[in-house]
Amino acid sequence: MTLFIFITVLIVAILLGIPVAFALLLSAVAMMLQMNLFSVDILAQSLINGVDSFTLLAIPFFLVAGEVMSRGGLSARIVGLAMTLVGHRKGGLGYVAIFTSIVLAGLSGSAVADAAALVSILYPMMKKAGYPQETSLGLLASGGLIAPVIPPSLPLILIGVAGNISIGKLLIGGIVPGLMMGLTLVVVWWFIVRKEKLVVMEKASWPARGKALKESFWALLLPVIIIGGIRSGVFTATEAAVVAAVYAIIVSMFIYREMKWIDLYHTLVAAVGTTAMVMFLVGAAMVVSWLITVAQLPQQLAGLLEPFLDSPRTLMAIIMIIVFIVGTAMDLSPTVLILVPLFMPVIKIAGIDPVYFGLMFVINCSIGLITPPVGTVLNVICGVGGTTMSAAMRGLMPFLIAYTVLLALFVIFPELITYPLQFMLK
Repeated sequence: MTLFIFITVLIVAILLGIPVAFALLLSAVAMMLQMNLFSVDILAQSLINGVDSFTLLAIPFFLVAGEVMSRGGLSARIVGLAMTLVGHRKGGLGYVAIFTSIVLAGLSGSAVADAAALVSILYPMMKKAGYPQETSLGLLASGGLIAPVIPPSLPLILIGVAGNISIGKLLIGGIVPGLMMGLTLVVVWWFIVRKEKLVVMEKASWPARGKALKESFWALLLPVIIIGGIRSGVFTATEAAVVAAVYAIIVSMFIYREMKWIDLYHTLVAAVGTTAMVMFLVGAAMVVSWLITVAQLPQQLAGLLEPFLDSPRTLMAIIMIIVFIVGTAMDLSPTVLILVPLFMPVIKIAGIDPVYFGLMFVINCSIGLITPPVGTVLNVICGVGGTTMSAAMRGLMPFLIAYTVLLALFVIFPELITYPLQFMLK
């Protein structure tokens, strides 16, 4: 009954247009009333305790780093480097987009920010060069989905907090799946453009490539610092966020000199606003998470899934289907914060690696960012690219299908994720 009340109130509140954080609090109040536990003091204390976490400090600093990177000229330099390396191939601008999306993923950690940057910079060039417009937008949007998987990734930090999973292992573990997502895009794009009559750009000289590499060197160094620092134990994920923010500010203001003090002020204000929104959502989700534990909903869910507990792959397949369906109607962060506390006890009972589960969850939720009707990245590319949702979906379908197949392969062969992670953690 408690589970029914929670789901019903949450869905009705969201359908009424109530912000997700407030919808979560309403569902929490409904659960407390049903269990005769309602207390304003408990509600307020749980809300505050939900955000009282040293780990969550990584969020505002990574947000600052991402904002600074976007405004400080680093994205344009990464695009310039990619143009000199792969721009001369048939469909070269598509490969430039894939290369850029992978590198930008290691800078911002935001799918929306990366997709917007890719569309605003590369889409006009692809359109002018005669590339198929719908497919080009689909590629650019799909490239943005790599950002939540490759570190620094805000969703991986959230899932680490919500599921009590090692954030360091999650960040390191996201590297190989993120690169495989990029490789998947390369294969699909090659298949699409192999018969297209496209203008091929002139191959860049080695001096030009060297110049582009030199100009983008400081941007490329950031992922190395973050991953290397976490991997070597020099700093934690939270400390890595601070290092990333400070490094991004220094590079943008004093090396590239494309950011002024007033730009830094606006960047910090934007990051503060986003942080407040995310933290309120986290706090509300932690209230619900506590009530879910009190109501023993995970145990009830485990009872429903008991026939599948002896078959981890089947269980993961069922969970991934549920997450995929929810992801079409809910944004990434709320999906993580609501469902992870519910599924984690079941995952542990089934003996599934929590890090593997966390990575699979984020990859699945990332795919939801390009599915209608709520897909955030889908809406962004429609706005920035000036196209309709139906046209964008036609261009997205080959990449959406390919990502879904890749996700299925990760379910069938979890070793594709777990073996590289074990190797990198040695």
